[in-house]
Amino acid sequence: MVFKAFSSIILAVVAARLASASVTKRVTCSTGQTTANAACCVLFPILADIQANLFDGGKCGEEVHESLRLTFHDAIGFSPTQGGGGADGSIFYFDDPETSFPANNGIDDIVDAQAEFINKYNATITAGDFIQFAGAVGVSNCPGAPRLEFLLGRPKATAASPPGLVPEPFDSITSILQRFSEVGFSAEEVVALLASHTIAAADHVDTSIPGTPFDSTPGVFDTQLFIEVQLRGTLFPGTPGNAGEVESPLEGEIRLNSDASLARDSRTACAWQSFAANQAKMQTEFRAAMSKMAIIGHSRSSMVDCSDVIPVPKPVVGKPHLPAGKSMADIEQACATAPFPSLTADPGAYFLFSARLEVFV
Repeated sequence: MVFKAFSSIILAVVAARLASASVTKRVTCSTGQTTANAACCVLFPILADIQANLFDGGKCGEEVHESLRLTFHDAIGFSPTQGGGGADGSIFYFDDPETSFPANNGIDDIVDAQAEFINKYNATITAGDFIQFAGAVGVSNCPGAPRLEFLLGRPKATAASPPGLVPEPFDSITSILQRFSEVGFSAEEVVALLASHTIAAADHVDTSIPGTPFDSTPGVFDTQLFIEVQLRGTLFPGTPGNAGEVESPLEGEIRLNSDASLARDSRTACAWQSFAANQAKMQTEFRAAMSKMAIIGHSRSSMVDCSDVIPVPKPVVGKPHLPAGKSMADIEQACATAPFPSLTADPGAYFLFSARLEVFV
């Protein structure tokens, strides 16, 4: 009896150690890095190359913002009724006609910039994989961003996306939510995806002021977008009368009609407000929504999880705040079930310097 009990304990200990070993076992790649799956080793040379030569040495700059925009514009090109392959690289393989779609205005710049790398590594990964990989790597360069998931294994696109599937900033909230619902996204997930606008800007909404950001901290993945879009609009930073633009609260900051409407629509206002002073919630829900978006048209079970190849972003810089010169009286309360978080304003005068960036949607 004692021997049996002792044997059972030994077997339990061995089983636990084997289970632990299977969880912690890592593969060492020929480049020296480790990963959980040997199939992911091919990504490390690509990672080093694009960090150095596409993202300017690992900066949260223009190419990052454009690459993030590209992940969305490639993935959303799918409809259960109209066709399209989703996140399959069709925007690269079939750049004519896709880059000529009105909603893809200006996206040919990043398609051309990534083409060099896609062609260089075409024997290693498909364009669909590269686009999503570059987006995840690029976002990791922005302080405050979550570490995005990356799954490897998208097949090569076989046809172009149908036109008219990418939402535009002048579309109604009903039509935007319906388009996303068609590919399985809730209203709350749509708002979470738009956290991308915290590191984005508009290049073609008002062509007189290209590169104007959507919030006052375009180089940081923070919650300022969800605060500043809730401020009362008072001015146009450039010329008025542009499709998809409404008044902004600040000089040097542009506001999309779709963002302003989502922040104030009863279907989405509370979700929008919930991110205003909650960095962790925004990170978690953006990561989850991006994971879902990045495999539109594909089966998760057929792909390899290579998320551990993606660099870990630096912590957020700064805290949620009102821009200098603003007060809580400037907030346009829209959520009917909870008050807007109480925030203090930065001291001094408001000033924003912005380099040329890109709009995500």
